[in-house]
Amino acid sequence: MPLTLTVLGTSSPHPAPGRPCSGYLLSGGGAEVWVDAGPGTFAALQRHTDPARLTAIWISHLHADHSADLLSAAYAFAFGGMPPPAPIPVYAPQDCARRLAGFFGRADVEFLEGVFDFRDLYDGHDVRHWNLRLTARAVAHGTEAYGLRAECQGSVLAYSGDSGPCPALTALASRADLFLCEADIDAHHGGEPSQQVHLTPEDAGRIARDARVRELLVTHVGPTLTREAATARAAAVSGRPTYMAAEGGTVTI
Repeated sequence: MPLTLTVLGTSSPHPAPGRPCSGYLLSGGGAEVWVDAGPGTFAALQRHTDPARLTAIWISHLHADHSADLLSAAYAFAFGGMPPPAPIPVYAPQDCARRLAGFFGRADVEFLEGVFDFRDLYDGHDVRHWNLRLTARAVAHGTEAYGLRAECQGSVLAYSGDSGPCPALTALASRADLFLCEADIDAHHGGEPSQQVHLTPEDAGRIARDARVRELLVTHVGPTLTREAATARAAAVSGRPTYMAAEGGTVTI
């Protein structure tokens, strides 16, 4: 089974009509993984697969625009008539389970164990589901955050998550067949490393070029840019085929 990426949502920092926040369905090697669970993506996910049959869920960081629909999934699995056959592994930064339990007004997390199996990510975290390998690298986002490298039968997807420019992101994307990369901001302001928690389109293109990726897919474009402009600006720097991520689109890698 080839490695495929289906775009569920790309909006930042809140959902827009017809545009959920960040979320993707990654399929390959017998596995199906929901990558980031931004608001609106659980509904979109149901257009492409039965969520109860997910192999795993992978969350880059705990900002709401990447994780809030875990709550929707919890309600669906626990109360909505679509229980998973076994708890679904959720790879996420530490504290994910406690935050989710807080939405239910619970201090304990044990009541979630029937639907989710929470497993903390860390830099270098590596796991294999069937023939799909998922590797996490810590990236620069002002909070615990990870990019993803997914490998399946010789095909490689790299995903930035949310990140400012950092060497780890270039290493993560090295020679990837497809680099799914945010281009959230129009420009950096202030110049302090702590403020560089997102990428400009030029940053995305530069990383794609330096990492020698085959193709660049621009996503998570913020409200100060249009998706078309961000993609064009990234393409001008990348020297690689560069495309705009759009809801419902599927790419075979």
